Amino acid sequence: MTQTEEFTEPAVRSRPHRWPPGDGVGVFHAVRRTVSEAGHRNAGSLEARLTERYLSALATAEAGGRPPECWRPLFQYRHHPGVRPVQFALAGLHAHVAHDLALAVVDVCRTRDCEPDALEGEFEQVGDLLSLLEERIHDELMPGPDLLRIADPLTHLVSSWSLERARGAAWTTARVLRRLRGFPSAAEEFPRQNDAGAGLVVRFLLTPCR
Repeated sequence: MTQTEEFTEPAVRSRPHRWPPGDGVGVFHAVRRTVSEAGHRNAGSLEARLTERYLSALATAEAGGRPPECWRPLFQYRHHPGVRPVQFALAGLHAHVAHDLALAVVDVCRTRDCEPDALEGEFEQVGDLLSLLEERIHDELMPGPDLLRIADPLTHLVSSWSLERARGAAWTTARVLRRLRGFPSAAEEFPRQNDAGAGLVVRFLLTPCR
């Protein structure tokens, strides 16, 4: 069993039965788990660090603590009747990419004493998994055309978000954070601001559409 498996197994397997149908956190977690099982989560890999960051936020919130700001709206609105499953899933995906992915890159760079450019290949592999996650979300959770009009607010909301742009911003954020390691004050402030910005987008994605 790898170091990552020791961390993830209890967190992944002990919670799904506690989430009632429609729980927003459970919606994202179910899709995230399905896709993560297709990845190569070797201890210390970028995908492993990304998974650890998500599960850490999840464990903190479930224990009554304060997860990163970008994850809080998902927990706050997880039972809101006006928020549809696809919104919960995309909101979780944005927090996972805009916040967790950038910091996971920095984590790996620190461990390996390298620059982000050395992780470009791994970053692209993780991007493929995230693209698969987005596809699953659209295929499994997006209402069909017979239930959704072109003018439906949900159509506008979902089409306004882009995984490609979120991934690009995460890569830029990671590169900036790595360069700031010699400036402690800025290195501490920048992640907080990025977290807050990601939280604003998550709240937008969770706008009630019913």
